[in-house]
Parts: sequence; structure tokens; C-alpha cells
Amino acid sequence: MEDSPDENTALIKNKPAQIRHGRLFLAVFSAVLGNFTFGFALVFPSPVIPQLQKGEDPRLQMDIHQISWFGSVFTLGAAFGGISAMVLNDRVGGKISIMLSGVPSVVGLLVMGAAQNFWMLLWARFLTGIAGGITAGSIPVYVSEISHLLALYALGLVLPWRWLAVAGEIPVVIMIILLCFMPTSPRYHVMKGNRAKAVKSLEWLRGPSSDYLTEFNKIERSINSQGAKWSDLKKPLYYKPILISVFMRFLQQMTGITPILVYLEPIFHMTAISLELKYDAALVGVVRLMSVVIAASLMDKAGRKALLFTSGFLMYIATLSMTMYTHKTPCSHGNLTVTEGLKSTYGGSTGPAFDPITLITLISSMFMCWGPITLLLMSEILPLGARGVASGLCVGVSWITAFILTQLFMHVVEAYGLFAPFLFFCVVSVVNIIFTAKCVPETKGRTLEEIKNYFRTGRTFTILDLNVVR
Repeated sequence: MEDSPDENTALIKNKPAQIRHGRLFLAVFSAVLGNFTFGFALVFPSPVIPQLQKGEDPRLQMDIHQISWFGSVFTLGAAFGGISAMVLNDRVGGKISIMLSGVPSVVGLLVMGAAQNFWMLLWARFLTGIAGGITAGSIPVYVSEISHLLALYALGLVLPWRWLAVAGEIPVVIMIILLCFMPTSPRYHVMKGNRAKAVKSLEWLRGPSSDYLTEFNKIERSINSQGAKWSDLKKPLYYKPILISVFMRFLQQMTGITPILVYLEPIFHMTAISLELKYDAALVGVVRLMSVVIAASLMDKAGRKALLFTSGFLMYIATLSMTMYTHKTPCSHGNLTVTEGLKSTYGGSTGPAFDPITLITLISSMFMCWGPITLLLMSEILPLGARGVASGLCVGVSWITAFILTQLFMHVVEAYGLFAPFLFFCVVSVVNIIFTAKCVPETKGRTLEEIKNYFRTGRTFTILDLNVVR
């Protein structure tokens, strides 16, 4: 016989709020498909340049100037698309922005697959750059970018370059179809004053049994607390984190990550690596994806600065190794130019005998990246009121820097050899380490109020430390 309830027994048992994850995961998946455009299109030249150079169509064979534009024009489109995303996100919301990115993506990849001359290739790269910039500005998910970068390298193993462009259409079309059935962001509805629609979207995403009304109230308070005046940018609370964020993105690009990924297979060719080049690129993609996942899992345990120091030191060792190897190893093609060397190597059917020392290039290229840590730090240190302006500034600086480096990379290699750009990247890696030590705060375990207090006062102690003193 069960015990009868007494006066201390609750008459109504409150069930814990349950979040329904299925629809939320579907919404995230449909949006993240848009980032396929970014990683896929960014490194598209890596396997395509060798195929074009050994192809029989002279209209698609490129000289060093055309190769530089083919590799770099994507970043101009990304800068334009990233800044456009800021306006679109505010005007039409993130969902519509991501769907709109499908238009230049689909058109660009179709033009790429049907290209009959160099200018069609160039316009296709610029259009896919716009699409990539919009999606990157609307879906800042670093791991998804790296995973799709790996997908491009892997597909390059089995597909000709025209079919590689067609393959890029598939996730974009799936993304557009799925997003048609997804709700608009609750945050966007709140910003536009549509409170009822915001509550409805949250209920759809979280489930009717979740505590979605509490989350709605938090979103509303967060948006109401935003809004900074231009005069506020003179305050340390604003300009210090903005400058740190801009320099982090600038230095991240100055380490050469974009030109290295864009010209990965040609770099392997120029360093006379013994293994087959397309398999090397895929292997680099696998290792880089694993390193990003490991870094993301260790952020809250090891701390942000510790991981920045670790990745900065690994970049220094990698670029120094590449500098020494490319400076001391003679070019296997004598006095051939870069473009002539590509044609001679990729036109042949056999590769060089295996030499373990050539693996220096392969191993070094796996560790030339600051990883997702800078994006996390930016989200933690930037004040909410200036986040839109700061993000736009970071996007512009990052992609313009990437364009300049990617445009100049092949010209510098042609004039001075491959060791010259890697020597420059090595020096930048040292600057990165110094900048991290002197300017970047540790945000592990810090609340937003503690981080704001750090920039407001310039002191290293936190609010928690003040409470202990009192």
C-alpha cells in the first residue's frame, strides 16, 4: 500500500523543461550546408589549376598572372559578400540571407562547370566568393568550413574539374529546399518588433515542453541592451577589444593560411614531394579537421591563450621548416617557370621516387593555422553594442589581406623562390606569439561582466577577485 500524501507532499509536480533537439538540429544542419560554399569554393583552385595546365584546351591554360587572379579573386567576392551579409542580416534576417547566398553560388558553379575561357573562370570565382562571404557572415561555424574544405580535396581525387563544380551545387540546392521549411530567427523577429512570431519560432525550435518563454525574455533583454554611439568607440571598453579582434584576424591571414590552402597542390609540386599530390592534399584536409576538433574540445580546459601560444609556436616551426627546406632544396625543374613546371609534372604519368625528406612539406602544411580560437575570442571580448561594426571591420580587413597575399604569392614565388613567402610567414608567426603574450586577454572562466571590467579599467583582476578582497 502506498503512503498517503502528507502536508509536505507537493500537490503539483513540476516537470523539468525539455528541449526538443530534432528540429533544432535540422535547422542548424540546413543552415550550415551554406558553409559548404565557403570551404569548397575557397580551395577550388588547388586541384583545378594542375588539371587546367595539363589540359588540351589552350583557352583555359593560364600564365602566372592569370593563376594569381584565379586564386585571389574569390577573396574580393568574400569581402563584398561578408559586408553585404551585415546589411542583409539586419534587413531580411539570417535565414533569407543564407538562402539568397544560394543564387551567386549556383550561378557561379554553373559558369565554372561550363567555362570556355579565362574570364568565365574569373567571374565564377568572384560569384562563389560573394556566396561564401554571405554564408560565412551569417553562419560563423569554423569546423564546418574545414570539413567542407576536406570534402573538396577528397572529391578532387575522383572528379574532373568540371564535375567538381557540379558537385558543389548539390549541398546548395539541398540547403535552399530545407530552409524553405525552417522558421525565421527569433532574434530577428524581436529586432523587428514581432514578439508573437519570435515566441512561435522559439516554440517550434525548442519544443512546447521547453522553457522557451524564459529564453525569449533573455533575447529581448539582450537586444534592448545593445546599441552604441560612435562617440562610445573612444572608450577603452569598445576600442580595445575591437583593435584586438581586428589585429587577430589580420595576423591570422598574414600567416599565409589562404594562399597555402588555395595553392596547396601547386606548392606540393614545387617542393617535389614524392607522394601523389592529390592524395597529399586530402591527407592535409583530414589532419587539419582533426586538429580543429581537438582545439575546440580543449578550449574550456586548457584556456584560449594557451592554445593560441601552442598553435602560434607550431606555425612558427612549420613555416621555419618550409623556409629551410625550400631554400636548401634545389628545384627539380631547373629553370622552368612555375606554369611550365606544372605542365611538365602533371603531364607525366610517373612521379619521382619516394624520398622521406619531402614529407617536410606535407607535415608542415598541416599545422599552418590558428584554428577556431580567434573566432571564439572575438565573440567573447567584443561588446554587444559594437559587435556589428566590429564584425564588418574584421571581415573587410581579413579578406582584403587575404586577397593581397593570394594575389602576390605566385608572383613572389616566380621571382624569388618558394622560400621567400614562407620566410615572411615565419616572421609573422613570431609577431603572432608576441601579440598574444602582450595584448590578448585570457577569457577562460570569465563572465561577460568580468571581461568588460578588464577593458574598462585595464586591470588584470576580475570582479570575483574584488569580491574576495571585500
